[in-house]
Amino acid sequence: MMKIFMTQLNGHFSRIHEQEESAIEDGARLLAQAAVGSGTIYIHGFDELGGITGEAVLSAEPLPGAKSLFLEDGSMNKLTDADRVLLFTHRSNDLKAIELALKLQEIGAGTVGVSCLMKDEDAGLDELVDVHIDSKLKKGLIPDEDGSRYGYPALMTSLFAYYALSFTLKEILSEYE
Repeated sequence: MMKIFMTQLNGHFSRIHEQEESAIEDGARLLAQAAVGSGTIYIHGFDELGGITGEAVLSAEPLPGAKSLFLEDGSMNKLTDADRVLLFTHRSNDLKAIELALKLQEIGAGTVGVSCLMKDEDAGLDELVDVHIDSKLKKGLIPDEDGSRYGYPALMTSLFAYYALSFTLKEILSEYE
């Protein structure tokens, strides 16, 4: 089972890298505007993708200038149009993410969204953010005997996209030093 999972996961990472390279570069450039200017990079992950916020803010290699979008009391940090936001959610039709993206549009904060692109909705997250990166994880990676699938590594694939953004951002910022 693990061999199948590893093979599928590696293929998944390769598809993100190959098919989302341009969006990753655009997203890193948008985030760099806050990092080199007077803004802050805020990050938020819905549900278990909140683990990415911890990685970006508290890890041994935090994202430069990153802060959690929401304070401990659940209120949102006060944003300006100089700030940038990085959002992670499972699917582009996540209503909570869409609602937040609409609020961020009103504020004027540039936003990068990472989610699986779901083409069956009217106005998804991909249409509301400045840059969208497709995490491409629509279903589990391992087929079961009954035809269903399991092994849905949403946090792993989102962390892969996060690190792609982080490494690209660090490259961009090194040019400013």
